[in-house]
Amino acid sequence: MDSPMCLVENADGELHVVPGAIKYLMGLNQQVVVVAVVGLYRTGKSYLMNKLAGKRQGFALGATIQSKTKGIWMWCVPHPEKRDHTLVLLDTEGLGDVEKGDSKNDAWIFSLAILLSSTLVYNSRGTIDNQAVENLQYVSELTERIKVNSSSAASSSHDDEEGGDAQFVQFFPNFVWTIRDFTLLLEIDGRNVTEDEYLEHSLELRKGGGKKNLMYNLPRECIRNYFPSRKCFVFPTPTTPANMPHLDSMDEADLCGSFRKVADTFCRFIFQESRTKTVKGGHKVTGRMLGHLVKTYVETIAKGSVPCLENAVLAMAQIENQAAVDEGQAVYQSGMEEVKALFPVAMGQISAHHLRSDHQATQAFMKRSFKDENGDFLKALAVAIAKHYADLLIQNEDASEKKCAALLEKLSVPMAQKIKEGIYATPGGYELYCSHHDNMVAQYRAEPDKGVRAEEILEQFLREKSLEKNSILQADKKLTENEKKIHEEQEKRALAEQAVKMEAEKQHQLEKLIQERERSHQEGICQLETKMVQEAKEKQHELERALDSKLREQEKLMAKGFTEKEAAMKEEIQSLREKEEAKREEKEEQSRNFRAIAQGVMESVSNGLGHYFNYKKAREQRKALVFKEQVRFNLKSGAVGNIPDKEGMTLKQDKTATPKLETGAVGNSKDTTLPKVNTGSTGKSPGSEV
Repeated sequence: MDSPMCLVENADGELHVVPGAIKYLMGLNQQVVVVAVVGLYRTGKSYLMNKLAGKRQGFALGATIQSKTKGIWMWCVPHPEKRDHTLVLLDTEGLGDVEKGDSKNDAWIFSLAILLSSTLVYNSRGTIDNQAVENLQYVSELTERIKVNSSSAASSSHDDEEGGDAQFVQFFPNFVWTIRDFTLLLEIDGRNVTEDEYLEHSLELRKGGGKKNLMYNLPRECIRNYFPSRKCFVFPTPTTPANMPHLDSMDEADLCGSFRKVADTFCRFIFQESRTKTVKGGHKVTGRMLGHLVKTYVETIAKGSVPCLENAVLAMAQIENQAAVDEGQAVYQSGMEEVKALFPVAMGQISAHHLRSDHQATQAFMKRSFKDENGDFLKALAVAIAKHYADLLIQNEDASEKKCAALLEKLSVPMAQKIKEGIYATPGGYELYCSHHDNMVAQYRAEPDKGVRAEEILEQFLREKSLEKNSILQADKKLTENEKKIHEEQEKRALAEQAVKMEAEKQHQLEKLIQERERSHQEGICQLETKMVQEAKEKQHELERALDSKLREQEKLMAKGFTEKEAAMKEEIQSLREKEEAKREEKEEQSRNFRAIAQGVMESVSNGLGHYFNYKKAREQRKALVFKEQVRFNLKSGAVGNIPDKEGMTLKQDKTATPKLETGAVGNSKDTTLPKVNTGSTGKSPGSEV
């Protein structure tokens, strides 16, 4: 992105997303580190953002008393230190703008900055005095502006009450306070202190009750509770007052050296310490997901409702998981295009491509999906892949049938011509016919790349030719009756042997399907288990971070003698520990859920392949019907055809010979003449027990 663009527009006190900015985020697939800056208007927020972007100009720097930034502006730049990450900088409208006169609008912009960022920079001027802290009044209103759990959840209200501020700690950004034009010495009671110690001193609570102390402590308690990770930077004045209006056009070398040093330290900290944006559950956010969040939060606010972290994540999960299914399908289909172009191919070849493409598709799905807790979207992908694979198996069989039938037709043309000329209708013609017939079969077998139905189509062809062969046998006057019987038995054995080869071919294909399904299942289990373990770790890390922050805060309060806060703090810590223990107990439940998902995926694959098995069963039923009708027709009409001899006389064919079977494009699964196959109420299809 060459320059910033408006992400959330603030027009007449109403917030709206800018479609162009959302479109840009939707095309951003990298994970994002989101840094948002908030603060009073005209305090130099935009300069910090430009500095982080590594540019002198970008976000507007105003030189007058009017606020330049309206709404929320976004600038996406490559992260300087995190590979394959995008740094998203959000410059927000100045709080307290006198021209706006609407504090409610300020509160929503402040809330959006918190919801969207992984690091929140609060920019102020002068010192951290009571006025500066009170200007952060919006912090004390966050529980009214942001909800963690969905109100539709049975336990949400209970969780919000029991979890207290700890609910927010898990999901809120790191907090950085930048103080501009700082002219004081960093000393407390005559002792030199660091910027961080100065910040903590400014956030110390007053002991005792009373309304005055309560009002003093409220914003400080909120900052301490909501933002356990806090950092402070104090910036001296960058240049003379006369040059301040021209800050954006000044060379870095013309700025105060101490200012440049702090600015560089600030940038290094942001680049190194700002974590990747996450949502509830610990899942890392991409630019595309950030776009969904912005849209969801702003639309919720526009409706007059309170943004809910859980609802936003669930809505985003639905969109992302469906997109993950679509992406997985696209990866699989793309991977199968190579082998599809080679049809017909052997079962081993299409199986190898299927396993590789299936693995890649599942990987793509796992990388993008999250919160697919019942495995519904994983099952949807498995069904889609299985159905597409079934279609490819059918197409491959059709291509094999077409190639084999065409090859046999081509090879049999010379023999058909000889029959027409009566070459075989002479004494010794049967022996000549058999020689030519065997040679033709040998040529057929020698032809490579015939596909998965080579033996089946040959078996059909030989059965058809057995009628012709038997007619020539019976007409050969050179052979005795006994020799003819011997040849008939030999022909029966040959046909039986070919039938065995055909069945072996089918059995090989079936075994391949079993093997590849089992292998795909095992790989899928491994990927699913890795995904679930990773998601569990992210959730655990989320809880541990919140618990650690509460323990550190408790330690600080106890050290200062705030014993009256101990009970409430202990209650929050106990709530977090109970959640942590509950997460450990969930592992057994997750194991059961994992097995159920794995079983569901297996059943989905079987049901998806049911299309292929239904096709094969229907094809066999159709062949049987054709065969039965042909026999009935031959018996009824008695017209089984004649073979001419050399003198033009005709030789009667044996009516008991095997009738010709119709072949052709029986592989068209959309053929409405195929018998319907009832899969039963369980949804299991023939062959799904494989």
